[in-house]
Amino acid sequence: DDFGASTLVNEAIEQAHRAGVLNTTCLMMSGAAVDDAVRRAKRLPALRVGLHVVLVDGRPLLDASLVGALVDADGAFSTHLVRAGFRMFFSARARTQLEDEIRAQFEAFTSTGLPLDHVNGHNHMQVHPTVLDAIIRIGREYGMKAMRVPYEPLGPSWRAMRRDLAARAGNSLGLAPVLGYCRWRLRTAGIACNDYVFGLSDTGRMTGERVLALLRELPDGVTEMYFHPASRRAPGMPAYAQPEAELAALLDPGVASYIADGDIKLSTYSQLEPLAS
Repeated sequence: DDFGASTLVNEAIEQAHRAGVLNTTCLMMSGAAVDDAVRRAKRLPALRVGLHVVLVDGRPLLDASLVGALVDADGAFSTHLVRAGFRMFFSARARTQLEDEIRAQFEAFTSTGLPLDHVNGHNHMQVHPTVLDAIIRIGREYGMKAMRVPYEPLGPSWRAMRRDLAARAGNSLGLAPVLGYCRWRLRTAGIACNDYVFGLSDTGRMTGERVLALLRELPDGVTEMYFHPASRRAPGMPAYAQPEAELAALLDPGVASYIADGDIKLSTYSQLEPLAS
């Protein structure tokens, strides 16, 4: 995730693709280093690139005056996800501006000339019903064919880690109703998605040890493991984040060997078939 956020992130993603197991990333169009990310992506034709829609905890692509219902006095999106979600659902003004910002981000991605592999959302806001409906409607105009569904199965996650049971249960069971709606909407729209993700309960801490443990519990189906790597730690990163360790995991020969030797096929979203209706 977060391709374009900084050159440190971009460096890590390029390295993980060239020398590791990373085959897909997602681009933040309002990121400080988005132009650098696009240049790198064009040098890496096998790297599939999706759109990372940012509507919280970041800055808009449009001028703040055009999305005043979504930003604070400093022109930044809210970092309070629940409050932002309520505003997007109940405020007609916020919904209109939300659609304008989503369209601007799709338009900016299209202008890069990169093929659109898939769409996901910063902090998984793509599953918010209002955001989801807008992304589906607008995204189809721009060729969107796949989206991430952040369902992390409790059984495999718990067996792999044997820690943080309450948090893992909340991430799995607590999101079930909204993710069920998400899958239904994607199915009716003819948009493909993954079956599972790993990286939700272990966000920022997807070390080589954790990745191998999760690979040993990998369920049948299509699973996305997502990471937040960087070539080195930067100011402002969360205290729990281990970006250098996540990069090391993507470069770990043991991880690559386990994938190569096991019944695991690396894939991309663009290779998926839409959900059966």
